[in-house]
Amino acid sequence: MRSLSVFFKETRPQFLFLTPACYLVGIGTASYVLGGIGRIPVGFAILAFIGALFSHIGVNVMNDYFDFRSGLDLRTRPTPFSGGSGILPQGLLSPKEVLVMGVISLLIAIGIGLYFLKVRGWGLLPLGLLGLLIIILYSPFLTRSPALCLLAPGLGFGPLMVVGTHFVLTGRYDWFAFSASLVPGFLVSNLLLINQFPDVEADRCVKRRHLPIVIGRQASAYAYAVLALSAFCWVAIAVILGLFPPWSLLALLPIPLAIVTIRGIIRNAENVNALISFLGKNVIYTLATPFLLGVGLLAS
Repeated sequence: MRSLSVFFKETRPQFLFLTPACYLVGIGTASYVLGGIGRIPVGFAILAFIGALFSHIGVNVMNDYFDFRSGLDLRTRPTPFSGGSGILPQGLLSPKEVLVMGVISLLIAIGIGLYFLKVRGWGLLPLGLLGLLIIILYSPFLTRSPALCLLAPGLGFGPLMVVGTHFVLTGRYDWFAFSASLVPGFLVSNLLLINQFPDVEADRCVKRRHLPIVIGRQASAYAYAVLALSAFCWVAIAVILGLFPPWSLLALLPIPLAIVTIRGIIRNAENVNALISFLGKNVIYTLATPFLLGVGLLAS
């Protein structure tokens, strides 16, 4: 009988904070268009969050499974921010157990999605199918395309999660929700981009093709800077244009930390040991920015 703590560790819980941070943006957009948080259907909000969380767990677990089966986990040098959970290489769980865990997580998310299809209509189906395809195809296929590997994480935690949450809570699509979803979209794609830096050599051995492999770490560091600054610039532009309410400017508070991180990553792009502290800083502002955007939307 495996310890529950081992299964919990396999979910990579330190990364699951990303779900509530991005989910809050969808809560914020729904609250704003409905006229206040009191108008949000609480039961739907809780159920949608559970679905989003199990989707994220499914992503983490399935990625671990595919990375181990490809031999990648045996080649990587794990860091606190990359290299997998370490559960499979240590033999704490079998590949079959991890695969079953991933499938069960996805089935829970799918079941919740089917419920919302029934109560909210088939308009949610394209988002659900696209999200499921990204989860299943990311490790074995999408990581072989630099563009898809870069875009898929941001699409999943940005437009799909935020717009999906908004639709579930309001019953309709809004450009406002899509506009807000671009902020976590930029940042989460960036999170995966920078976390690929330590794994370039190992990823190349299993035929992955992401930006740090194709154009190198230094050029990828500048791409990272562009994506990071795009998230903050978009918030400012959207407020100026009247697309976002003024309280959305709370999302700009992490800019100083982002600037420090960008400079550090550009200066140390080829020095993986020196990058580790900046990977941590990147996680902090990547979580804080959508969280503060969601708070700002709720306050408006």
